[in-house]
Amino acid sequence: MSLLKSSKEILSPAVEDWESMYKLIREYRIIPFFENPIPGYSIQEHTPDESWFTSENLGPWDWKIECIRCGDIAYGKFLWGGKAAFATIEAFRELINWRRSLPKYAPTPDHQRILDHIAQYGAISVPEVRKMFGITKSAADSLLAKIQMQTRIVTGDISRIYRGADLSYSGWQRSSFCTPESIFEGMELPIPGYVAPSLKSELSPEESLEFLKETVRRTCGKVPDKILMRMLG
Repeated sequence: MSLLKSSKEILSPAVEDWESMYKLIREYRIIPFFENPIPGYSIQEHTPDESWFTSENLGPWDWKIECIRCGDIAYGKFLWGGKAAFATIEAFRELINWRRSLPKYAPTPDHQRILDHIAQYGAISVPEVRKMFGITKSAADSLLAKIQMQTRIVTGDISRIYRGADLSYSGWQRSSFCTPESIFEGMELPIPGYVAPSLKSELSPEESLEFLKETVRRTCGKVPDKILMRMLG
């Protein structure tokens, strides 16, 4: 059994501003930013075309900043092998419990070097990763995406970049990355190996995986297990 991508149609509820986007994330608990193999399961598909990154309206691309700053939403590349997504504390807690139980998501020495920097300074940016390893932006992005898949870091904050003589903002942004504890617990500096109480699951890793599957099915219907494992595995 397979699922086909949905045609472009606006689903209810529609994302029309940052508040409605935040409400949708809270409703779904965990949701990808962009279209994916599960029809209707993305911020993009809930957003009218006129609000989706046009020259007049930056839409969810900009609204995500306010959602992150609410302090109870994780944003990062942690679904579908490294694609952007949002999650509430309740869902991210179980994703942490599942992912960190898997040997394939153990940090490599390079990943640990980045985590050690965050433990010392609280956050890290792409330029800092590039300087640390002497690598390209795409290579730095890839390193950070892998640590996000491990659920060890998320996007901490996003600043808008204003350019030109008129200091206009056209969607250019700069992100910093920190631990989930920094977002959900307000910890300025992480403690290596520490899992905050709000992020400590009472379930087994396997039970956490089932919780996440059922969370998706609650809003998306009978999604095949194979598809869910591609997203969550």
